[in-house]
Amino acid sequence: MSAWHPVWAALVEPDPATKCRRVAALTPAQARTAAQATPPPAHAVPGRPQRPALVPPRQVPHRGLGTVAGRAALIHAIAHIEFNAINLALDATCRFGDLPPAYADDWLGVAQDEARHFGWLSARLAQLGHAYGDFPAHNGLWEAAEKTAHDVLVRMACVPRVLEARGLDVTPGMIERLTQAGDADTVAILHDILREEVGHVAIGSRWFRWLCDRRGLDADTLFPALLREYGMHLKAPFNWSAREAAGFSPAELAPLKALG
Repeated sequence: MSAWHPVWAALVEPDPATKCRRVAALTPAQARTAAQATPPPAHAVPGRPQRPALVPPRQVPHRGLGTVAGRAALIHAIAHIEFNAINLALDATCRFGDLPPAYADDWLGVAQDEARHFGWLSARLAQLGHAYGDFPAHNGLWEAAEKTAHDVLVRMACVPRVLEARGLDVTPGMIERLTQAGDADTVAILHDILREEVGHVAIGSRWFRWLCDRRGLDADTLFPALLREYGMHLKAPFNWSAREAAGFSPAELAPLKALG
């Protein structure tokens, strides 16, 4: 890995703790040169540990939050999302060239935030007697990265503004359920994550609109067209205030009102 550019090396790193340390050590200067570096073999990206076992989404078990195991399973699922989000942000940093330095700065910052989130959740899992890898998970987030690897505009539309924005919608409900279960420690973590994830989705919105302007495209009409093209469906509940703060326009939010 030492022969690879530091951003690519962090992306390929399979050990979660080492990946997080590599990400924390990255600098904006490194992020700005990553897209010009030679990438590692495609089969090596992304780096992830042998566990958790990856299964189809419907095979990931859902457990009640009335037990420690049930709460640990939920925290594990969120940790898995954050681990994938590290890889997604690193990939966004080094996959696409011909972009302003601020683009790399933004996505390096997202990667470092996601690494911190993963660390918080891993520590919480340890307090409950579990570790990342103890429960099965699915690979949907990275599959979306592969489908959008050909075009940074499509990536900005479909990953931060769809998949990560879904976290804005569902996290308040998780906070409510965990509050009812008396898990104040996890609730505090989720509040912090939600606040920072609004900013991450806003970064996706900003660069999506910047790319649309650069290409002479109308963002408000292109976004739903891309959802249809890539088979992505938005569904209630929606966190309206968070979506507005994350850069969704009134024209984009209007059709969602009919869905809930």
